[in-house]
Amino acid sequence: MDIRFIESLLAVIETGSITAAARRQNLTPTAVSQRVQTLEKLIGSALLARGAHSARPTETCLALMPRMRHLIAEAKVLIAEAAGGELSGELAIGAISTALTGMMPAVLKKFAGTAPDLRLKISPGTSDMLYEAVLSSELDAAILVKPPFAIPKSMRIHALRRERLMLLSKHAVDSNAIGTTLMGEPYLRYDPGSWGGRMAALFTEERNLQPDIFCDLDGLEAIAILVANGIGNSLVPAWAGFQPQGLFVTEVDDDGRYDREIVLLRSSQPRRPKALDIFHRTLVETID
Repeated sequence: MDIRFIESLLAVIETGSITAAARRQNLTPTAVSQRVQTLEKLIGSALLARGAHSARPTETCLALMPRMRHLIAEAKVLIAEAAGGELSGELAIGAISTALTGMMPAVLKKFAGTAPDLRLKISPGTSDMLYEAVLSSELDAAILVKPPFAIPKSMRIHALRRERLMLLSKHAVDSNAIGTTLMGEPYLRYDPGSWGGRMAALFTEERNLQPDIFCDLDGLEAIAILVANGIGNSLVPAWAGFQPQGLFVTEVDDDGRYDREIVLLRSSQPRRPKALDIFHRTLVETID
C-alpha cells in the first residue's frame, strides 16, 4: 500500500473534491482518482461517495481515517530518522490560542537553536479538539487546558503553569467588590462550555452571582479587547503574554481554587520520545 495514495485520499476529504485535492498535490484529477480507486480495490470497500463536483468519505473511510493518519505520520518518522536521526524531520504540536501568542514565540526561538533540523508543525485549536487529536495520534503533543476528567493510561500530562482567575474591567475595582461589579455591569462571559471557562463559571455559581451576560466568548484576547473598549467586564485567567493595556486587573483571592491549569498532553509511548522530551524541556525552561 503506497502512503502517497493515502495522502491523496485524505487531501480529497480535507478539500471536498478530487479537483481541489489535485491542485493541492500538484497532480492531475485523473491521477488522484486512480490513487483512490487503487486503495478501494486493496481495501475492498468504497472510500468516497462521489458527487458531480464533490466527494465525501464513506462510513468505512471515516472509521479508517485515524489509522491512515497514523500510517502517514509513521512514514514521515521513518524517513526522518533514516535521513538524520531522531532530531530531524517533523514534530506535530497543537496549542490553544493563548499558548500560541504567549508561550510559543520564545519556545520556538529556543527550540530552533536546540534542534535546528527538527521542524515543529504547529496546529491551533481548542483544548477539547487538541485532546482528541493527540488521542488519535494526529498530533505528537498539545499545550492545552488540563482536561476536567481522568485521562486514559495511554496518555501522559505534564504541568506547565497555573493561571489565577482575575476580573478585567475598564476601571479600578477593589477585591471585595468583584461580586457587585459583576452584577452591576454587562458581563463578557468566558464560554462556560470550554475547559478554561468552567472555572469562571464555578466562581459565579458558588457565589450565587447572576450577572447580565452580554455574550459568551472562548477567545481571551477578544474578551480583553472588548473590555478595553468599555463593552463590559469579565472573569478570565491570567494567561501567558497578557498585557493589561487600558485595563484594570483585580485578582480573585481564592488560594488557587479557580486557577486554569495549562499542561502538555502527550502519549505515554510517543513515536519520537527523544524529540518530544527536548520540546518539553524547552517549554519548561522558557515559560515563566
